Amino acid sequence: MSKMLSEYNTGRDNNFNLIRFIAASLVLYSHCFPLAIGIGPSLPEEPLSVFLGITLSSIAVDIFFITSGFLICASLYRTSSLKSFFWARVLRIYPALIVAVLFSVFCVGLYFTSLPFAEFISDKQTLKFLYKNTTLLTGTVSSLPGVFTDNPFPGVVNGSLWTLPYEVKMYIALTLIAGAFTAIQKRIHSEKFTTYGFTILAGLSLVGHIINHFHEFTSVNTLRFFATFFIGAAFYLNRKKIIMSAKIHWILISILLLSTLNTATFFIAFYVILPYLVFYFAYVPSGKIRSFNKFGDYSYGMYIYAFPIQQIIAATIKNLSVMSMLAMSFLATLAMAYLSWQLIEKNCLKLKPKAARKPLPEKMAILSGQRVANE
Repeated sequence: MSKMLSEYNTGRDNNFNLIRFIAASLVLYSHCFPLAIGIGPSLPEEPLSVFLGITLSSIAVDIFFITSGFLICASLYRTSSLKSFFWARVLRIYPALIVAVLFSVFCVGLYFTSLPFAEFISDKQTLKFLYKNTTLLTGTVSSLPGVFTDNPFPGVVNGSLWTLPYEVKMYIALTLIAGAFTAIQKRIHSEKFTTYGFTILAGLSLVGHIINHFHEFTSVNTLRFFATFFIGAAFYLNRKKIIMSAKIHWILISILLLSTLNTATFFIAFYVILPYLVFYFAYVPSGKIRSFNKFGDYSYGMYIYAFPIQQIIAATIKNLSVMSMLAMSFLATLAMAYLSWQLIEKNCLKLKPKAARKPLPEKMAILSGQRVANE
């Protein structure tokens, strides 16, 4: 029997942990090709990239931003203050990230650098790596001086962190846009203005992203991440109008499979269909699949540790096959992700304000004009 998305979105019993873990694993898989064998016209590429012009890591990152838009929008409309909202975001992103950056510099960097200790530590590139990657305010730095210079994919210590500044920017953009929409909504006395506003914004940004793909007119990643993030936010605000139907789910999958006959058609179908499929999988499948939640959320640790772990393996064991890299790096990264979750992330999340974890009365919400979101 079909239900509205809002009927599923009532608690923490869902498949988001599993979705994010799969997405992080797909990023690891995609990176196995360049990190194990390098990049070149005579070297094999990821099969999906050859077939459809898109990598699994690209799909995974889109999934991250879609789910993030949905969940962060929900958090914003349920929190008691902007301070609580941003503090919760800081606790989720920065503690584990800072430890991963320190690990990259003082464990990986010091061991593998070709520079003397003092020269490595005082090098401007090292200082930039530390500052930019732990603040995310002005982008990220992927390389450290003298590290992994002889690897098949040379010079890069952590090539996955580049998406995190975009994530932080989306949090800020969401807050500013939601505040503006709420102010207008109060002035014109329309309870639906915010929902309509986000829906139109998401739709226009998606159209812009598709057009930009074929006729580039602005930054590809900025528009791409804005579109995917705000589509997720629009799904949250329209959750009472979106039917989660197995029939719709299979029809969309069929359309997506048929679209693979043409790469341009697939690109359009992919971005139109993916959000619905993500939220269907997040909420509808139940039973034993939900037992994955008992293990914890290892997706973030998988994401921030996979690249340096793979580079360590490439530097230590020469002439690895892609499948050997996949097997070894997955197990080693999973171990690091486990430690990150158990020792850092899980404990930091306990510091989140209690008020930020549960819905609040409309008059107490920081964006009280959005009545629909708090019902």
